[in-house]
Amino acid sequence: MSLGANRSRLAGITRELSLQWDHAKNCWRDQKSDEFEKKYLAELFAYADKTVTVIEKLDELLKKIRSDCE
Repeated sequence: MSLGANRSRLAGITRELSLQWDHAKNCWRDQKSDEFEKKYLAELFAYADKTVTVIEKLDELLKKIRSDCE
């Protein structure tokens, strides 16, 4: 599987989790819900976004390396 495919998969899974969390928040509205979001999900979403960016940069670098080696 290519880096681009992995990047897309991670972005898609993260987007789906975000949508599911939004749905869950409609039913679960209390202090524990807020704590859960702040303690786990906010950090997870931030790291996922950073990881997608790093994968994009790695993919660009690998393409350049391949091009330079040809």
